This record gives sequence, C-alpha cells and structure tokens, in this order.
Amino acid sequence: MPKKVLPTAMAAAALTALTVLPAVPAAAAATAEVTIRVERSYTETVQEWRGIPFTCPTNQVLTGRMHTGDENGPTTYYCSWILVNGEQAQVLLGDWNTGQKEKQSNFVAPPDQAIAGRWHTGDENGITKYRTAAIYWQGRQLRLTSPVTSSCAKESNCYSEAGAGRVMTGRSHTGDENGSTSYRYSLVTLEG
Repeated sequence: MPKKVLPTAMAAAALTALTVLPAVPAAAAATAEVTIRVERSYTETVQEWRGIPFTCPTNQVLTGRMHTGDENGPTTYYCSWILVNGEQAQVLLGDWNTGQKEKQSNFVAPPDQAIAGRWHTGDENGITKYRTAAIYWQGRQLRLTSPVTSSCAKESNCYSEAGAGRVMTGRSHTGDENGSTSYRYSLVTLEG
C-alpha cells in the first residue's frame, strides 16, 4: 500500500498554525469568567409550632423567611437554586443540629454551609433545630463569604430575604413573638 506524503510546505504551514495558538494554563481555564446566580424557586407556608421539620426541596437552600403573629401564626420559607454558569449546583444535606430554646437561639452554620431546613416546636420555650448543607459545582465546594445581617424588631412581623447572590447562613432570636430576630446571609463564591 503506497504511503501518502505531505509536501514539506504544507507540513510546515500546519505546524506553524498549531504553534501560533496560545496555550491556556489550567488554572486560568478553571477560573475563567464564572457567573453565580441565586434564584428563588420554591416557597412554602407552614405552621411551624406543630413540630413538623421543613427542608428545602432537592438542591435548594434557604434564602428567606417570613413569620407573622405569635407561635400559632404562619411561617413562610423561601428556597433557591444556586446556578453556576447556568448549571444547577448540587446541595448535599447534613444532619439536624442538636437544637436550642427558641427564646435564646443563636445559630450560625459551619463554614461554607448554608441553612437548608428549620424545625421548631411550640412557643418561645420550644426547641429550634437547623439543617445545613454544603453546595458543590463540578465537584468543587462553593464558598460562602462576606456575611451580612438583616434584622426585624419583632418576630411577629418579620420578613427577611437574602440579597442578590446570597444564601441564609444563620439566625438568632430573643424572647417571644415580640422579641427581635436577625438573619445572617453570605455571598456564594467559587473562590475564597
């Protein structure tokens, strides 16, 4: 079988074309233009005093909460997807924490974890628990940085929702339904 021989001029031109293209370092390719968007996708209103645990749907985390009235009043939870370059991130749920009395509660999620669930029973003397989650995209854990706090003067008339690109990473409450509530929201990033 005869061999095909590439003329020397054509071979040189092909080699030049290959060597003219600049190489992109792996680190630069990995950090090239990343867009992270937090998009509300689910809302549910519950009577939390009944002690029924609430967890956001699959691959979502808490980004807000609203409560009106005393312990018998409705509570609305806001859950969101995390989208990285338009691709949905994966949320890996952890266990429920041990809990604390609602009237003296102060919870902050472990580093780089968001709150994905809340479980409360009874009035201000009841126990409140939280469920946290780590968020991953293409095998890399997303970082939660630059926390900010949002406060309500009274739990009985409290609406709080994360700003753009943020998720809930903490909550504290003192007293009964007339006591203050504050939320901690952190920015979702790929790098620290």
